[in-house]
Amino acid sequence: MARVRTGVRAIGAVLAAVLGASLVGCSSTGGKRAEDARKAASAQGKAAVNTPRWKIAMITHSGDGDTFWDIVQSGAKQAAVKDNIDFLYSHSDQGQQQAQFVQAAIDQKVDGIVVTLAKPDAMKDVVAKAAKAGIPVITVNSGSEKSKDFGALTHIGQDETIAGEAVGEELNKRGKKKALCVLHEQGNVGHEQRCAGTKKAFKGDLQNLYVTGTNMPDVQSSIEAKLQADKSIDSVVTLGAPFADTAVKAKDSAGSSAEVDTFDLNAKVAAELKDGTLGFAVDQQPYLQGYEAVDLLWLYKYNGDVLGGGLPVLTGPQIITKDAAAELEEYTKRGTR
Repeated sequence: MARVRTGVRAIGAVLAAVLGASLVGCSSTGGKRAEDARKAASAQGKAAVNTPRWKIAMITHSGDGDTFWDIVQSGAKQAAVKDNIDFLYSHSDQGQQQAQFVQAAIDQKVDGIVVTLAKPDAMKDVVAKAAKAGIPVITVNSGSEKSKDFGALTHIGQDETIAGEAVGEELNKRGKKKALCVLHEQGNVGHEQRCAGTKKAFKGDLQNLYVTGTNMPDVQSSIEAKLQADKSIDSVVTLGAPFADTAVKAKDSAGSSAEVDTFDLNAKVAAELKDGTLGFAVDQQPYLQGYEAVDLLWLYKYNGDVLGGGLPVLTGPQIITKDAAAELEEYTKRGTR
């Protein structure tokens, strides 16, 4: 089974209480009924509440074609159906444009905003504008250390430094000596924190490799060149699920025996963990991030509820290995893990 790193923040009990009310029940019978109800509500577009139809906008730093954010949206949309929410989504991997999308949401007088802070300097002023306008904001995925300062109600995601440390510890367990950390988005503070956390916990040597994530042929050729030049590299760590398979191709082309490991989980990663192509993955539960962000904004609007007590609500990291991947595969196929 996978093991969960919780770091120093004991938020499990709080999060469990919310999930017990919001997601699938624990018993097999109750869980099946809840899942059937979820599917029926989604198919019919029926809300489970009679509150006003509030409008919530989610604006992320996603680039085009990043399947991770499809999973986040899946959770957010499911919560929106249940909570009678009009859900809007926009994204840009350019900080200035992401900020413009947040401003557009403010101008539309939305009832709540979910936003990522991968590039916090670009987002600081506009998030403050939202708070000043009386629009509740929840940050997700990235920027936990800036969320409270920027005026957000809470942050939902994983602590990226703790996640990186979990990777370093797992590499140690596997006896790795030299690792390559592949950063695919320049300026993303969360990516820097992941690699820094890995370096802190890893007893071997770790090198950073910066690539252009929007150009997969460039990603593959850059990793391949590095592996060809240094045969002592025995592990490649990618920071997103779509890049894991590209790293595998680069490894094979370079004739390297390095293990490929990755942050994040999707159907392809689960299959490759299961067949041994990948060593391990670090799951931060993106479906949960999207679902809880929308659900918590509804709870705040309806009942003044806030989670976290001033600390981030952690959804990871969880180390997923071959055995655990087999158990989660059905969830990845339906797009919820």
